[in-house]
Amino acid sequence: MSAKKGRVFSGARPTGRQHLGNYLGAIKNYVGLQDEYDCIYCIVDLHALTTVETTQSLKENTFEMALDWLAMGIRPEETILFVQSHVPEVNELHVIFSMVTMMGKLTDLPTFKEKVRDHPDNVNYGLLGYPVLQAADITLYKADLVPVGVDQAPHIEFTREIVRSFHYRYGVQDVLVEPQMKATEIPKVLGIDGERKMSKSLNNHIELAASPEETQKLVMQMLTDPQRLRRDDPGDPDVCNVFTMHKIFSPSEEVEMINVECRRAGIGCVDCKKRYAKNLNADLAPFRERRAALEEKPDEIWDILYDGAERASVIAKQTMQEVREAVGLPGRKGK
Repeated sequence: MSAKKGRVFSGARPTGRQHLGNYLGAIKNYVGLQDEYDCIYCIVDLHALTTVETTQSLKENTFEMALDWLAMGIRPEETILFVQSHVPEVNELHVIFSMVTMMGKLTDLPTFKEKVRDHPDNVNYGLLGYPVLQAADITLYKADLVPVGVDQAPHIEFTREIVRSFHYRYGVQDVLVEPQMKATEIPKVLGIDGERKMSKSLNNHIELAASPEETQKLVMQMLTDPQRLRRDDPGDPDVCNVFTMHKIFSPSEEVEMINVECRRAGIGCVDCKKRYAKNLNADLAPFRERRAALEEKPDEIWDILYDGAERASVIAKQTMQEVREAVGLPGRKGK
């Protein structure tokens, strides 16, 4: 990989076909970072095992996610894109990190408490150790930067603490890199209910790969200004989820027109949603065309992921050789 500003790493659990929240919250940023950084993006299938009760759809979800990322503009010729479990060195580093991680730090993390609340009947070891595996993901590839929203700051600091603990425990320095957080402005994309974050589990999402007809149907179900009960009532775009999305996907002059006309009841919610659906479909049309072409070549998608794993393995093997030497583990034959 050519030297740029530094190395970026990010991973996401395989959730299948991506939706608008995934795009605005992560994928768009992933694509943009490629211009300035050496990027490594990982589909973290092992992480998914902590909360997934059945794994029958795990492979399909991995494929669909990769398909969307590639169609959106991830460039595999320069960016490493791979599946977490295809590089087993991450498991070894996870085990070594677990020896320098105090239980209290794990149970104090807000995300662990949140997961326990969401999955009270499945509080497994993997759930507790999730941040340790996440730290192994990042440091295995000696990432300088991790793009995350501010809500994930505790996890990056936790990773930095693990690196410091590892160096202190084994009396070394500079074996691993303390990653920096690259704060991203991740918008909170509300679902079609206009109240909760867009999510597949809440069934309030709009998939990027949905047909134009499906997209329009879902947009027409979106909640607008809850106080606007009739067509001739003035609206308030500032509290309207549809208007928020207009600002992302519609031309600026149309956004301004809606902002003015909604407030004086010059435009109704139905027309506002129709306009948004039209602009959203126009924006996603090139992506959908690229996706359809890629979907016809499934073997090529898997080859990209396998190739990415091979390239990631080169970095991972070198890192683990340095880690084993630092820990004092016996060398392998021929090593």
